[in-house]
Amino acid sequence: MSNKASNNLHELIKSLTKAEKRYFKVYASRHMSNSSSNYERLFDAIDRQTEYNEDLLLKKFKGEAFTKRFSIAKNRLYQSVLRSLDAFHANSSTEAQLKRQIHSAEILYHKNLDGQALKILRSARKVAEKHEKITSLIEIGKWEKRILEKQQYEGQGKKDLKKLLDEDQMLTARLDTYNQLWNIKSRIFRNLYQKGKARSGKDLSKFKKILDELAVKQEHEGMLTENTFLLNHLYSAYYFGIGEDEGSYPYLKANLSLIEKQPHLFDEEPTRLMTTLTNLIYVGHKLGHEKEAFKNLEKLRSLPAQEGGTDVYMEVRVFALSSSIELALHIDSGNYDEGFALVQRIEEGLYKYEGYLSSVRKASFYFNIAVLYLKASRLNESLKWINQLLNNIEIDKTQDIHCMGQILNLIIHLELENKSLIPYALRSTQRFLETRERVYRFESVILKFINEILKERRNSTEQELYEQLAIDLNALSDDPFERQVFEYFDFREWANLQVQRYKNPQ
Repeated sequence: MSNKASNNLHELIKSLTKAEKRYFKVYASRHMSNSSSNYERLFDAIDRQTEYNEDLLLKKFKGEAFTKRFSIAKNRLYQSVLRSLDAFHANSSTEAQLKRQIHSAEILYHKNLDGQALKILRSARKVAEKHEKITSLIEIGKWEKRILEKQQYEGQGKKDLKKLLDEDQMLTARLDTYNQLWNIKSRIFRNLYQKGKARSGKDLSKFKKILDELAVKQEHEGMLTENTFLLNHLYSAYYFGIGEDEGSYPYLKANLSLIEKQPHLFDEEPTRLMTTLTNLIYVGHKLGHEKEAFKNLEKLRSLPAQEGGTDVYMEVRVFALSSSIELALHIDSGNYDEGFALVQRIEEGLYKYEGYLSSVRKASFYFNIAVLYLKASRLNESLKWINQLLNNIEIDKTQDIHCMGQILNLIIHLELENKSLIPYALRSTQRFLETRERVYRFESVILKFINEILKERRNSTEQELYEQLAIDLNALSDDPFERQVFEYFDFREWANLQVQRYKNPQ
């Protein structure tokens, strides 16, 4: 029973901060009358459980009246915690404040205090317009219209009503554009998260026409900052997805400028600044803008301090984004000692934030740490980390990076001269590629090379095989859809290095 029972209440209680828990105790004592002590005891008992165990709770409170209808007691406690959170965070965001003002206007409307209701709505409208809260403006407009109807349109001429109609149409058009942009964003990023960068012309090109049409529509409607940011974000993702970093970079810089010029529109969603900075660092580094990349990295690291350092989700995001981008910088620049020191901090973060990190994020860390150790010729450590990726990450969520992990695993075994293990790893990789139905020229080239290396009798020497591999991989770099794989690991550099080892043995 304990393992199957709903643990929603446990998850909610464990998510509370210390301040929120203290507030709940005060709230419960004021609003839950004589039963408050029982609910506080149940609250504390659940809070002490690392994992939810209903059997232990029933045993602890055996004989208490509320255990006879325990599901009802849990639901009441759950609702009470939510209400206390609602009160605690009543003024935590512009949206929350606007909702309370609109609700106050609704109450006054029903009490026939229309003048007072209009006064509150006008105040709310100013805030909503300043912060570009479109849905709030639509809701405010709805109540203003109700009051106009109630007052039988006194003092309203045709031009006034036409102005209301024009404003409504503008708001709904902007909201419609936002919804279209968000839908395109979800499709593009679902593609990138699950499959990686585009590996064929049809993967992303169909989105370009839609984006261009929405850009024209946006110009016609007036540039709402939210939509402008989203459009820039999508263009940057589009160009990044097709491997044209030069096209992506200006849109990323434009979004950073939007945030810095109008911080009041973004300060309630700091993840936007984090994501923009991270992408700027990564793409800027690839384009050779090293000074700007490290400057933005310092901005990224300073975010928790700016936010007060109280939000664990902010800490997790900054840890994940800054660590992954710094690791990439050390790998690409050959600063391996700095990279090793960073790995220690990453391991601490992986342990500390275990429950907060996605499979995709963990897979990225495992893969890049394996690359760091491989490039530094610390092969056993590289193999340890790639095994973490291959054995402990859900494949369906990390398809592309898991594929690269399989191939990197083959390369590590080659470097270790574990030729007795390679056939098994090769068969595993081939089966995986067949199931995902995404075998491109790169994978074919690598697998053909590995097969040739394993043959006892062959027409070419190992040096000649590596030379041919280097030629084949260099040819792939001319294909914009095939060259994306070299951003995971520079297989060309590795192949050329092997050739040089044969030519200049030590």
